[in-house]
Formats: sequence, structure tokens, C-alpha cells
Amino acid sequence: MRIIAVDDEKLALEAVMSAIRKCDLTAEVQGFRSGLEAEEHVKQHGCDIAFLDIEMRDISGIDLAQHLKDINPSINIIFTTGYGEFAGLAFDLHASGYIMKPVTVEKVQKELSALRFDVAEPKEQKRLTAQTFGNFEVFIDGLPMKFKYSKSKELLAYLIDRNGALCTTQELLAVLWEDDDEMGNHTSYFKNVRSDLLAMLEDAGLSDVIVRQRGGIAIIPDRISCDYYDYLQGDSKAKAQYQGEYMSQYSWSEMTHGLFE
Repeated sequence: MRIIAVDDEKLALEAVMSAIRKCDLTAEVQGFRSGLEAEEHVKQHGCDIAFLDIEMRDISGIDLAQHLKDINPSINIIFTTGYGEFAGLAFDLHASGYIMKPVTVEKVQKELSALRFDVAEPKEQKRLTAQTFGNFEVFIDGLPMKFKYSKSKELLAYLIDRNGALCTTQELLAVLWEDDDEMGNHTSYFKNVRSDLLAMLEDAGLSDVIVRQRGGIAIIPDRISCDYYDYLQGDSKAKAQYQGEYMSQYSWSEMTHGLFE
């Protein structure tokens, strides 16, 4: 569970963060005295619950709440304030809760037990991790994969882009050598590229990541961790990570990228 607390008063912020941590020892809690810094953090890392003061110097908690909901419509906003007159605005924003200061463990626990939006359990991290936002990169156990051929990496990227769809040799030749009128001349090279990729995965004990059948090859999405797949499932962190770029080094990625836009 990822939680942020925002209050420009140091002691008030410490009180909120202390109460949150006493309610949930496993939560990842970040505190901010600047609403704009908190917004940037959520853009980069995502957030499940935000405890927001309302009257702050750089941005009001009401405006910050709207910005955070633009980033993640399912974020739980809980206002912490010494003023009751903002309750109507909080209601209009569909806030999850409204705590009148002083903030106590009991008040925080009450709001955490009645959140407007469910907080999903952290996803299991697979051994093979693909980063598709920005340039495509892929890791095994946190370490970058080192490919013998650049086309081996591109082949894996395309299979991930196809999200489990079976890809034929002709399709892959057309994609990997899309600007070459004589792509048929690359058949032997493609076999080496495919063998290189399969051998790397097998050596790492990850041969079950790819399936081969009926003259085709496909990735098994459930076997990998991938920001693109998380995005398709509505994961708020993945949505926050997407900054307008998808597998930028490959021109064929534009078709899928168009779906994001």
C-alpha cells in the first residue's frame, strides 16, 4: 500500500505520518511539505491513498486532490484539516474521507477501514521484467539481458508487444526487416536470432516464457512483469509511469502506441 501525506506544517505532517504508520506497519509512507513535490512523486511512483491538508502555501489541498485524481482516478483522497467548511468541496471531489485535526490513530484507522476504492495487493515480481515505456529494456533477476544480436532484443520486444498472440516467421521477418524489400534473404539470419533468444532464456531457466507451436512463436504474458501489461489492467502505478513514450527505438511500435493516445 502506497500512502502519501501532505502538510506544509512540519509538526502536523509528522503527526499524520506517525498515525498512519501505527495503523499499518507494512505501508509505504512518504511525507511532503510541498503539494507540488507530492504531485511529481505520484506522477513518477503512483499512490493508493493521499492524506492532504487543505490550506497550504504552494497549492491548496482541493486543487492538489484534483490533480492527483487526474493522474489516478482511483486514488483515495483523505483530507486532514482544521476547517469544516471545505466538506462540501471534498464531497464534490468524491473524497474517501475527511479528518478534522488533530489527527489521531483512531481517526486514521476509521478512514483506512472504509476506503472508497479498493487497494490492490502488490503484484508478484517475475524473474523476467520488461520496461516498455520509453526505450525497451528487459531484465532477468534485475540485471539487463545481454543479447548476441540486436535483432534478438527486438524480437523479444515485438513478442511482448503482441501480448501473447502467435507470430509467424513471415510476420516476424516483415517486422524486423520492414524497410528491406528482400526480407526473404534474412531467413537464415532470423533463425540465428530466434535461436539466440531461446538459448538465453533456457540458460536462465526461463524457457517457459515463450511457446512455439504451428510454425509460430509467442510470449506468455503471465510469465513476465511488464509495465505495458500492468497499464492495460488499469494499474495506477503503470499509468503514472507512462509519459508519452512506448518502445521508442522501434518504428513498428507506433501502432500500439496509438492505443495509448
